[in-house]
Amino acid sequence: MSGSANSTAPLTKTSLANIPLSYASVSLGQVGTDTLPDKLHAISRAGFTAIELGFPDLVAFANQLLAPSHEITATDYDDLCTAAFEVKAICAQLKLQIMMLQPFANFEGWADDSPEREEVWTRARGWRRVMDACGCDMLQVGSTDSPEERIGRDRERFVRDLRLLADFLAEKGMKVAYENWCWSTHAPDWEDVWVICKAVDRENFGLCLDTFQSAGGEWADPTSSSGLVDDGRSAEKVQQDWEASCARLAEVVDPRKIFLLQISDAYRIGQPLEKKEIDGKRSRARWSNAFRPLPFEGYLPVVDFAKAVLKTGFRGWFSYEVFDAGPDGTGRQDVHDLDGWTDRATKCHEKLMEACEDA
Repeated sequence: MSGSANSTAPLTKTSLANIPLSYASVSLGQVGTDTLPDKLHAISRAGFTAIELGFPDLVAFANQLLAPSHEITATDYDDLCTAAFEVKAICAQLKLQIMMLQPFANFEGWADDSPEREEVWTRARGWRRVMDACGCDMLQVGSTDSPEERIGRDRERFVRDLRLLADFLAEKGMKVAYENWCWSTHAPDWEDVWVICKAVDRENFGLCLDTFQSAGGEWADPTSSSGLVDDGRSAEKVQQDWEASCARLAEVVDPRKIFLLQISDAYRIGQPLEKKEIDGKRSRARWSNAFRPLPFEGYLPVVDFAKAVLKTGFRGWFSYEVFDAGPDGTGRQDVHDLDGWTDRATKCHEKLMEACEDA
């Protein structure tokens, strides 16, 4: 696979005018408190044409729809499929596409005879049923952050597992959008997942790129006082390496293998996070869960990464996925103002497209 012939085409207002927009349902309001139908109406009213359906939202909606007969869990797939049919109907009424189901985590790397491997395949079968029920054809899979001492670092085994998953979904005409998570032990960078994508070598296996996951891993660090990666390089060298990484992405990644770009920024934290696991989460994972506002409200070089992705020739989904509990992570007063959040996101997108235009 090679880069696109369009990678040097200018980024003009006309060429960026028709980028399709999605919003991740799980990153709007609060799961279980703000209902999924309310979220869907806010997303539609703001002009988005698709959603990423968050599995926690589906579980909460199933309980609201079918309770109080019994509590529905994340493995009650019959009930979840019933709820998914209803979500499909609501989205059809609102002219929203269910673009992707997310987040499918910790899939690859488990030993063949392990209970963990049995569990992830049970989950894969259940999630495929849910995707079928709601009319969704893409599954987001995050690069596993399971402990290295339990899954090792055998990339060939990861590739084998992901190839099997791609083949399993292909039976239903579905695809995998594989995402680097910047706290992952084996695929924290866009280049890691691109190498894996080429090795998997399946038509229905591509990338879910993310402004936070890349800029927040290669350029920024929530545990350093400067907010930048603190690994012995100077700030100037960190910036140079980041710019080189963006240029390399624009040159080498095939736009046909980019299935979407997720959009968010990050707050620079006044009191850096501790560089250790807390409640099983690494520092960047904790940062990701609560400190991700819209672009231009944080400090990451979001425009650099978005522009690099566009320079490949990609003109597919831009999907807004913000987890914003405020600069101090304690919460925001306007968290339940769903229309306010989605309206701000559309305005932010306009600003982002303007910033990505070539001078």
